[in-house]
Order: sequence, then structure tokens, then C-alpha cells
Amino acid sequence: MSWGWSEILWVSLIGFCLVFVMLVALIFIMKAFGACFRVRPAAGGKIDAQPMISPEEVAAIATALKIYKGALHDRESEVLTILNIKRAYSPWNSKIHGLTQLPDRK
Repeated sequence: MSWGWSEILWVSLIGFCLVFVMLVALIFIMKAFGACFRVRPAAGGKIDAQPMISPEEVAAIATALKIYKGALHDRESEVLTILNIKRAYSPWNSKIHGLTQLPDRK
């Protein structure tokens, strides 16, 4: 099957157009999702600016979590210990067996 240049150009043009149409469709879909999940004011038309909990309560919770997490780990976990392990000889890890023997030249 031999394709001419006109068929190749048409397939390329359709492919590029399809990609751009899909990108534009994705932009509109993302904007629609953004509009759906945007915070809308309450029935009175005013959004309450007061947080549910005070900053002092947030600080107390954060401090309690820090103390609790600190008590779970001891100081020893911060120390890295590297031990030298003496390995016994094994023919599986010997490099001499991986070398190719050169043939004798006469």
C-alpha cells in the first residue's frame, strides 16, 4: 500500500486539529469544574470570616501533636550505624571467575 503526500498531509492535519480540539474541550471542562466547586456565599450574601477555632486552640493542638510525635521516636533513630561485615569467600562473588581466559597464541 503506497500512500501519497496528499493522504499523509490530510492524516497529519486531522491529527493536529483533533489534538487542539481536545485541548480546548479540556480547558472548558476544567473551567466548568472550577465554577462548580467555587465557594458560594450563604443565603444572606455574606461569608463568615471568623474561623471555627481560635488561633490559641490551633497552637495548643499543634504543640500537643509535636509532643506526642516526639515521644513515639527515641533519639537513637537519628544515629546511623554502619557495621563492617566480613564476608566469607564464595565462588559466586569471586571476580576471577568472571574473567575470560585468553587463548594461547603460538
